[in-house]
Amino acid sequence: MNTSTDDIKKTLCERGICVLIPTYNNGGTIGRVVREVQAYCKDVIVVNDGSTDDTSAILHGIGGISLVEYRENIGKGYALKQGFKKALAMGFSFAITLDGDGQHYAASISDLLRANQEHPKALIVGSRRLDGVDRSGGSNFANKFSNFWFWVQTGRRLPDTQTGCRLYPLKRLPGWRLLTSRYEAELELLVFASWHGVELVSVPIDVYYPPREERVSHFRPVRDFARISVLNTVLCLLAVIYGLPLRLLRWLEKCVRTLYTLLMFILIMMGIITPSVWVYLKIAQWRIRREEKRGRKKESERMKEDVRRNMRRVIHRFARFVMLGHGIPGTRFSYKVASANCFDKPHVVVCNHQSHLDLMCMLIFTPNIVFLTNDWVWRNPFYGLVIRNAGYCPVANGMEEMMPRLRQLAEQGCSIAVFPEGTRSKTCRIGRFHQGAFYLAQQLNLDVLPMCLYGPGKVLPKGKHSLNRGPIYIEVGEPIPQQRLANIGGTREQASYMRKLYINKYEAMANRFEKR
Repeated sequence: MNTSTDDIKKTLCERGICVLIPTYNNGGTIGRVVREVQAYCKDVIVVNDGSTDDTSAILHGIGGISLVEYRENIGKGYALKQGFKKALAMGFSFAITLDGDGQHYAASISDLLRANQEHPKALIVGSRRLDGVDRSGGSNFANKFSNFWFWVQTGRRLPDTQTGCRLYPLKRLPGWRLLTSRYEAELELLVFASWHGVELVSVPIDVYYPPREERVSHFRPVRDFARISVLNTVLCLLAVIYGLPLRLLRWLEKCVRTLYTLLMFILIMMGIITPSVWVYLKIAQWRIRREEKRGRKKESERMKEDVRRNMRRVIHRFARFVMLGHGIPGTRFSYKVASANCFDKPHVVVCNHQSHLDLMCMLIFTPNIVFLTNDWVWRNPFYGLVIRNAGYCPVANGMEEMMPRLRQLAEQGCSIAVFPEGTRSKTCRIGRFHQGAFYLAQQLNLDVLPMCLYGPGKVLPKGKHSLNRGPIYIEVGEPIPQQRLANIGGTREQASYMRKLYINKYEAMANRFEKR
């Protein structure tokens, strides 16, 4: 991600992220904090929690902020609630919270943004780097005390549950309207989020602690520790009767969705398609051998090509059934095609690679598309029989050895699909593009048809075996002619150019879907 403040500001806006600063009697720091934040984010909400110093006057003198204020000091929990309410009313999907005392650096916004792009459904927690920081014994104890009880109540560990530097996914934030009014509210938010399955991601951040004589603290040790102790007692009880059952139900629901999809796939492929294809192939092979014995070589070759074409139709129809039907519960599939005649002639189809689901997404458009496959796909016991007889090409053979067959497929009207990254992206971000796809397009004199995917890698991430909920979207762009590619430069320059296009396209798609 670009690190200039203008780029950060633009991305925050596109993703629907604002910065929320609750403040109480921070007249000495609040002006500087707000102005530093405005260098990174144009959407700043400040909640003045009944300040009695000059905080209000300072805030009214700062332009370009949304100000929420009230006369009586109620507490940070209440201020956060008012800020969340304001952010949602203004249409924001996420809120970054920073304290008004200058403890948090505005530069940490970029760290939270980067984590949000990698984990768009997560609550991002800024874990303070405290090595060498002069903190009171009470502050250290409070943080360890809070971390321990958070682990008891959720079964999850976080290094810093007391930090006020966070990014909240507002539309996925459970129980925020039920928060208590003071400091303990931030712990409640973490506990509620954990119980409801919100991912919690910790990101290291730098903090500033002024000399002890300059610090302003509104923490009341006896009263606030008493409130936190009562709260932890209540949360421990709720963890047993509410949090744990909720986690078990969520786990069971995920298992059921995954098993349903797996069993449906096995039933259709192994119980219907594979046996039918086996019988069809046996009959076709018998007919082909008969024609060869009669010396009718052209007829036998035509029949072989008919077999491959029919296998591609089978795969195409199965992909449409799965992606456009109800094959993957919990997902919403959509697509956009730039031109209705994109698939009327052969292309080299270039697509980013996230998941095992990518092929299914790409195959819904036309049966006239073949893939360069890995060996494990070629030998797969579930669908390997269909793949091997559909005319797909194993990459183990090498590009030059495959070229005559690929040329023949192109002459027959088939597009050839290539994943230029070579492997699935674990983070879903766009990886380095290899030159092979563009060399292939050059050798076959084919235009490049760009496809860009969002979502498969989040529904079925690399290295995972269970299915998540979420949208899946594929966008097919306008074909890029060989002449235009040649003007860019060689295949190395073409790969670099296309990667930049995909990075921008994927970021725009991610911003659109993840702020919903």
